[in-house]
Amino acid sequence: MNGKNPFASTAGIIFVGAVIGVAAILLQKFGNPANMGICVACFERDIAGGLGLHRAAIVQYIRPEIIGFVLGSLGMALVAGEFRPRGGSSPLVRFVLGMIAAVGALVFLGCPWRTILRLAGGDGNALFGLAGLVCGIAGGTFFFKRGYSLGSSVRQNAAAGWLFPLIMVGLLGLYLAFPQVSGQAQSGPLFYSQSGPGSAHAPFLLSFGVALVIGALAQRSRFCTMGAFRDLILFRYAHLFLGVAAMFVAAIVANMLTGGFHAGFEGQPVAHTDGLWNFLGMVTAGLAFALAGGCPGRQLFMAGEGDSDAAIFALGMLAGAAMAHNLGTASSAAGIGAYGVHGTLIGLALCLFIGFAFSKKV
Repeated sequence: MNGKNPFASTAGIIFVGAVIGVAAILLQKFGNPANMGICVACFERDIAGGLGLHRAAIVQYIRPEIIGFVLGSLGMALVAGEFRPRGGSSPLVRFVLGMIAAVGALVFLGCPWRTILRLAGGDGNALFGLAGLVCGIAGGTFFFKRGYSLGSSVRQNAAAGWLFPLIMVGLLGLYLAFPQVSGQAQSGPLFYSQSGPGSAHAPFLLSFGVALVIGALAQRSRFCTMGAFRDLILFRYAHLFLGVAAMFVAAIVANMLTGGFHAGFEGQPVAHTDGLWNFLGMVTAGLAFALAGGCPGRQLFMAGEGDSDAAIFALGMLAGAAMAHNLGTASSAAGIGAYGVHGTLIGLALCLFIGFAFSKKV
């Protein structure tokens, strides 16, 4: 298998991780927010804002990276003969898990990828997030050992596999039809941040092009941060973990070379210093990722391969990100949201309910 697909080898996954790490810092250098070159949770939140699903003015922008991840994976899956429309494995549960994952991640302020990038930028607060992520995934392995399963997906009509990529094409069309106008917060039906993280973005062609490459490479390598820790905890298998480690090393080296490394806890970009809720937010998110079968990036790549269950999870994250701002659970640099504690604990309780309900051992 590795002979036909070099990216599935150990060297291949290390290469892909390093590419992602360097690409993220490149995007930061050219305009994406500091320590947020790539963040699936944050970028889906920005897209939700760009579509008007929430009205937090500082986080509204149709991020080309999300679109590129899906379309890059789609293109590579078609070339490799791995586009397989499938789904039907507890879709509503997956949607809810996506919502929970977004709420937890936005209490911490980052997905697993941004956790790595924040650490690589010197943000000590991300240590609490990383610990929470690992604990959440470890909680998922507890349920796996109890026979947890959302059921098998089945082959579906080709149209089902194409729908999510077509939604991404539609978003791309909206972005191109209604581009940002300097000094204006709205262009046609789309909203654009004039300040804050949503206003910081690399040029479109760079963001989209880099995302296409990452989507293609990740599809071939099966790169997944949740899977990396799951496999390490459950099977003592380090293949995927080496890719995540390579991402971190490449990002920290790139930050050192470009002046992007600033060690400390205070004053870190788009971050707060509440260690307890940085930890618990990612415990909730990590458990949701584990129960859904993949980190946010991996879900997008699988959606590009035709997996409608993964697409449902991604749409759940989009809805959850909008809800996090509308209901006041999302954090900011000033601290956790007014209802961040409530959102985190309710999400964790729902994950535990799902974990036990879908386990064979009761």
